[in-house]
Amino acid sequence: MGAGQSKADTEEKVFYNETPIQFSQDVVNHLSDHSMSPDTSPERQSTLDAHVRARIQAELQHLRAEEESVQKEIELALERENIDREMSSAGGEPSDEVAEGDVKNSMTLMGDLEEIRTKVDRFQARRRLSDYPAVKDSGEAVVLCYRQNPTAPLDCWREVREFNASVAQAESQHLASLR
Repeated sequence: MGAGQSKADTEEKVFYNETPIQFSQDVVNHLSDHSMSPDTSPERQSTLDAHVRARIQAELQHLRAEEESVQKEIELALERENIDREMSSAGGEPSDEVAEGDVKNSMTLMGDLEEIRTKVDRFQARRRLSDYPAVKDSGEAVVLCYRQNPTAPLDCWREVREFNASVAQAESQHLASLR
């Protein structure tokens, strides 16, 4: 407090040099050549290039993040619009021609799809060849015979006949289990 001046000095101060300063002609030429030439030194140019690349990368990352957020907003808006459309069509008065359960939204359809998948999985589990070892063994025998006789596949008629018989037996067992 009180150590500095409170008003800025608006008056320009000029200091005069009492000793004359002289530069050699080489120094003057060197400075004039550098001030006139638009070329920058290689070190400065590489620094400038690195700075420009860094700014471009930062801007690119910013634009990508912005694009991703805009895409998410669009997806959410479309999803809301679809759900609203499904709800409005499902909530409407059912006519005589269309039963109430015919119009479904995506959540109901996903549930139905999952139920069908579980049924298919159960069906696939029931018809595995491990339940019918005779079919599996005779099938492997047919494949082995064909590999051993690539030029004379008709020599495998016995194995094929046994395979057909085991498949017929497995079919009759499966049909009997469904009754």
